Amino acid sequence: MVDRRFLVLGGGDGWHADQLRSAARARDCSVAFGRWESLSAEISSTPRARCDAGPLDGFDAILTRTMPMGGLEPITFRLAILHDLVATGIPIVNPPRALEIAIDKFATLAEVSRLGVPVPETRVVQSRGEAIDAFRALGSDCVVKPIFGGEGRGVMRIRDPELAWTTFSTLQQLGAVSYIQRFISPGGRDTRVLVAGDRLVAVRRVNETGFRTNVGGGGVASEVDPTPGQADTARRITGRLRLAFAAVDFLDADDGVERVVEVNAIPGWKGAQAVVACRVAEMIVDLLIESSAARPPAPNGETPAPSHETPAPSHETPAVGGETPVPSDETRLRPLAGET
Repeated sequence: MVDRRFLVLGGGDGWHADQLRSAARARDCSVAFGRWESLSAEISSTPRARCDAGPLDGFDAILTRTMPMGGLEPITFRLAILHDLVATGIPIVNPPRALEIAIDKFATLAEVSRLGVPVPETRVVQSRGEAIDAFRALGSDCVVKPIFGGEGRGVMRIRDPELAWTTFSTLQQLGAVSYIQRFISPGGRDTRVLVAGDRLVAVRRVNETGFRTNVGGGGVASEVDPTPGQADTARRITGRLRLAFAAVDFLDADDGVERVVEVNAIPGWKGAQAVVACRVAEMIVDLLIESSAARPPAPNGETPAPSHETPAPSHETPAVGGETPVPSDETRLRPLAGET
């Protein structure tokens, strides 16, 4: 007998989707996949949203996966639907407020830094001249990344001044922001901690030939136990950002002080699953079950009373200050430094 119905927004095909389907069956649950592009809403006496998998309020909980590219209006509309669902008490992993911060590398790293967690020295500027000045100030050995995006796409290590001038000129012509980090030696070595509710799993990733550590970029993974410091820091960060399912990447450094370089709100786990004993997809489904169990029942079929967003897996969950950053046009909500 199927106990609960879950919706996954995005990513209905491929390995990750198959893993979630299998995990749901193992827990006597059902999972449906809906496309972000199919979201629609109507407002009469109360708002109601649906997708190609059915009315959204017919599911016990929702898991958000990769959102496809779109303009400002479609992305804002999709997030607005999630905000409305949160207000009606439907659990969402991860909730829209958390996604709005986590898709932005600057906003994410700023929150991490406010916790007192070491991060790579970073500068974010909007002109070629300022970018060149930042490149020099950061030792003329930098990693340049798109402020939105993941899976290592568009990430470059730049040491040559001419390449820096060409890169920053191109970014300026495209109207893009230059997100520039000091390269942390030795490079190519980090620990990724996956957080799913109260559960943690960690993998050590090493790339002997390059600075990228994701498996798609040449990294080789092995299962490790997170150190107490890594576990505590990962929980503090996900609590701060209100992320129930996320990955936190700890970058090795020659000075012995790890830096948190990425927080991924829509992580892939294919590379990790190849080396860890637990089933990550089952951890995710268990998190959905726990979230839906905490949802107040709807009396007489009415909409449940408003509830808080899906709780983060930490006792430290202060609200993120400041206004919510608005996604820029032609951005995509993609895994941040995730694995394929």
